[in-house]
Amino acid sequence: MTSPAYDEYEFFASCLAGFEQYLADELKRLRGRRIRPLHGGVAFFGTAAVAQRVCLWSRLASRVTLVVKRVNAGDASLLYEGIRRIPWHEVIAPEASIAVRAHGMNEELRNTHFTELKVKDGICDALRERTGSRPDVDSANADANIDVRIRDSRATVSLDLSGESLYARPYLEPDAGQDAPLECALSAGVLAMCEWDGMRNAAALVDPACGDGSLVVEAAAAACDMAPGLARSRWGFMGWAAFDEPAWERLLDEADERFEEGLEAVGGAGAANASASDRPDLERVRIVGATNSSPAIARARNRAKRAGLRQVVSIELGDAHTVADMAKRACDVAERLQSRRGADNGQDKLCPCLVASNMPAGDRIQSEARAQAEAAAFVKAAAAVPAGSVYAVAGGQGVQGRFGVDAADTLRFGRGRVETQVLLFMRPPAQFAQAVVPDANGGAEHKVEVFEESSQQFADRLRKVAKERRKWARREGVTCYRVYDADLPDYSAAIDVYTGAGQAAGNTYLHIAEYAPPRSVDPDKARRRFDDILTLAPVVLGVRPDHVFSKVRCHDKGGGQYRGAGKRNYVTHVDEAGCLLEVDLAGYLDTGLFLDHRDTRAMVRKMAAGKRFLNLFAYTGSATVQAAAGGAVETVTVDLSQTYLDWAERNMEQNGFTGRAHSFERGDVMNWITDCRRSPRRFDLIFVDPPTFSNSKSMGKRTWDVQRDHVELLVGVSRLLTKEGTAVFSCNLRSFKPDMEQLGKYGVALEDITAQTIPHDFERNPRIHKCYLVKRA
Repeated sequence: MTSPAYDEYEFFASCLAGFEQYLADELKRLRGRRIRPLHGGVAFFGTAAVAQRVCLWSRLASRVTLVVKRVNAGDASLLYEGIRRIPWHEVIAPEASIAVRAHGMNEELRNTHFTELKVKDGICDALRERTGSRPDVDSANADANIDVRIRDSRATVSLDLSGESLYARPYLEPDAGQDAPLECALSAGVLAMCEWDGMRNAAALVDPACGDGSLVVEAAAAACDMAPGLARSRWGFMGWAAFDEPAWERLLDEADERFEEGLEAVGGAGAANASASDRPDLERVRIVGATNSSPAIARARNRAKRAGLRQVVSIELGDAHTVADMAKRACDVAERLQSRRGADNGQDKLCPCLVASNMPAGDRIQSEARAQAEAAAFVKAAAAVPAGSVYAVAGGQGVQGRFGVDAADTLRFGRGRVETQVLLFMRPPAQFAQAVVPDANGGAEHKVEVFEESSQQFADRLRKVAKERRKWARREGVTCYRVYDADLPDYSAAIDVYTGAGQAAGNTYLHIAEYAPPRSVDPDKARRRFDDILTLAPVVLGVRPDHVFSKVRCHDKGGGQYRGAGKRNYVTHVDEAGCLLEVDLAGYLDTGLFLDHRDTRAMVRKMAAGKRFLNLFAYTGSATVQAAAGGAVETVTVDLSQTYLDWAERNMEQNGFTGRAHSFERGDVMNWITDCRRSPRRFDLIFVDPPTFSNSKSMGKRTWDVQRDHVELLVGVSRLLTKEGTAVFSCNLRSFKPDMEQLGKYGVALEDITAQTIPHDFERNPRIHKCYLVKRA
């Protein structure tokens, strides 16, 4: 616990992987001694006051723990005895409640909960022997949290001095989410990597993709000399017997004074007394964040306000088209400040600007189009600031390719799901080709940087088709439609427009799916073209990049797979023929609404009046909704997936179709048909839209192949029809050929109505599906 030579305590400050050396440098500034960077943190020594200073001021540490002792953990008895012999009355404050957290195992201690119980018993017995009473145990809100880490036959016993993670900044909202502290940590790491501490007094900082504002708030807090923990009221060291309360009060007074002085220096006279809601003076603000999301702006401004930094940070609506002006304005402010200080002090000119962003990475990327838009904005801002600036980005899919120069340094912060690559550039970006795009709302034209010069042709084609398609959609009352379908072979993707309805009214979304390129095409070239599609489509169509959702075809074991499907759900609602339907634009390969079946569903609706309707392979039940809207007296919806059945039921409920007349039945469709044939249930209208192929585990050893199994399916369907009943059979196998001879033998008549069911927006691809009327011959 203490070192006799120095009468100091031993501490360990944990941090994200990759922060260790930066944290070690920070601890030196905070008066730590005997500092030693280790894996995942830094060991150091110091007094109780030093530990409290580190807790208050560290921007890079996650937690600070007091190393109490290392004991024998060869078995449960040895661990208990080692814990009981520790003088806990010198560690835990009188009347403090305790909690124990155990990590790690060995051959004798294989259950962390059991380890926690043995440690708790040892602590309580030791304190009872010394003081005559046992401490209260409060696992949820303890005053003193004991941390025990087992490694081989040794256990390191520590007291958590931080309490809540230091990355959970006080300016974060209570409902900020589990990734918010990580964003604060990564932002602090980026700033440390760029040595912002050395340029914070006069340089500009521009975050062209500020998201919820963590990086600009962290930068402003450092510029204003604000202690990260200044607004925190509860600390783990308050349950420590050595807690130095007078020293703590002095630390707080010092931090308050430094923050007031720093706020005045950055924000001007009176900034420290300004209202938290006062807007910043743009003539003085040199820390600027931009985002193209209005909700993100509100969250970022709220965080700046909660931190008491609203007057020194400007968070604005911006994108690649506008961020250059913001960057130049911030640099002008910094240049005036540097000129004044240089003239006063005879200093050389400092770094004019840091362009830095902390962008989502890995499975935290919600929209690849947004990632491309943010990368483009980052490069635009970097190109706009003066020579000698520094540029850094954490995450930032696509930034390196768009920057066009090698990174001066590359680091990785964190591990596993949170691992993030950080790039540091010391040279400005190279120039790329530009596509000129007229503004969708009649404003000034956009000059969009692209990887391929030919992407101008894609932008022109998309704009031309979109203009025609919008007129057609308004005339026909269509709100969700295809606007591009591999019109140019080199830009092989499908782009669908979804217009929000219900609570999403006023929003427009894009769903972009890449078609698999031939293996003869260079994968890197195909990827660059698709990145250009993601960059240009929202600009051409006037859609927010965070409302663009993409699925990228990539080759994987077992066949082609889509990257982008299944990351996170994005559920919204759209209107079809007056019916409200739920779609998920991000969670699945398909959105829940097959747009090429729009006319087919309209036909079903017209046929459904007064009918008993059956929907097989029902998916999300959109055909059932249209049948009910058309006046069906009874509907039965059948699918093997409970997820899709629940989705179908929600679709029906939100359109007012509830009650016993509408049932939802889970089952393998072929087995369900067999069982139903044995019952008296028959239907006037049946819709059948099976998958091309399925090997679902729920089917057991069976597989489904529409070409192989369609005769058996349609014979069974025909036997569920009333005498004058009709079934509508559709499938998406382009090479599908019905076996008319076999169907005829079983008394099944088919009429090909495919041409009547291909909507105008799918006319370029008339083989998108096949459709037939099925009747009993």
